[in-house]
Amino acid sequence: MYNLERLMSKPFAMLGMVFAPLSLPFERRMQTVGMLNVIFFMMHGYSIAFILLNIYLFFFTSYWWLTVAYAAWYVYDYDSPETGGRKIEYCFMRRWPMWPLFASYFPMKLVRTHDLDPEKSYLLGYHPHGVLGYGAIAAFATDALKFSEAFPGLTARLITLRLNFLVPGGRELGLFSGMCSSSKQSLGSILRPNGNAAVLVVGGATESLNCGDKHKVKLYLIRRKGFVKLALQHGRELVPVFGFGENEIYEQVDNPEGSRVRKFQEWLKGVTTFTLPLFHGRGIFQYSYGLVPYRKPVTVVVGSPIPVPKIENPTNEEVQEYHAKYMSALQKLYNEYNPKYGNPDIELAIG
Repeated sequence: MYNLERLMSKPFAMLGMVFAPLSLPFERRMQTVGMLNVIFFMMHGYSIAFILLNIYLFFFTSYWWLTVAYAAWYVYDYDSPETGGRKIEYCFMRRWPMWPLFASYFPMKLVRTHDLDPEKSYLLGYHPHGVLGYGAIAAFATDALKFSEAFPGLTARLITLRLNFLVPGGRELGLFSGMCSSSKQSLGSILRPNGNAAVLVVGGATESLNCGDKHKVKLYLIRRKGFVKLALQHGRELVPVFGFGENEIYEQVDNPEGSRVRKFQEWLKGVTTFTLPLFHGRGIFQYSYGLVPYRKPVTVVVGSPIPVPKIENPTNEEVQEYHAKYMSALQKLYNEYNPKYGNPDIELAIG
């Protein structure tokens, strides 16, 4: 027999799983709701719901013209992700009330180590990718962590795959959050004017497969030099950013280099440009399995800018020089702030 008082106040085991206490503070429940909204967004749940709604409107109601109107808008607005996205005053999704709830779930915070000049534009590199890059979303695709207060005058633009802007409905949520495509044209549109901070999750899908190592944070960076070349072409300073705790919020299936699991994941990335990390966290009402991440703190630390000259046609040697400076600055950032915000027993491995 279970003691009711204990079930209300403490986690309990049942059916091979550990369940959350039946009585939890309202604030924690709302944080979980905010987290579920982000998962639904990341898994394209809103996009699927939007598509199904439009199928219903078009075929089964007299409001078919709404679907036609959106289709016309989709075609007209098709290139927006490539041309700098929405103006910041139209990015109302950045202030969605669910975002602060999502950020406080872990909780997350943003740490500024150096001022950034609003009369310039910057190219920020976020590390590590993690499974779903929640730290980058909270810090740069929303104002949940108060980026606009930490860096007044700068507009953050989180860069993501062009594929994400092809899905009806979901593309609007991304654009109204200030997101843009990862194409060269899109990044150029952001970096040319002053006052922007383009945020690129440099390691990409490949790096998302490295979250299972408990002793190292493995970055995929040595071969990623295109962002450095772009910064040189526009003369924009590079800024390393590290999300301490990003890799610890999910458990990942063991997938060492050369394993069948890893080979399949790499094959899938080669075919589709995205990959499938095999991971789990907790559930809504239990702590054993599910897509909800664990409640572990994530701290996004924005480092110091690296001066970059403007070179329209940089040589490989020049790209290599500033790439090396970037890696050195990233390592320094990790060494300095890992003891405070991370885990001193986890080393940084740049590969």
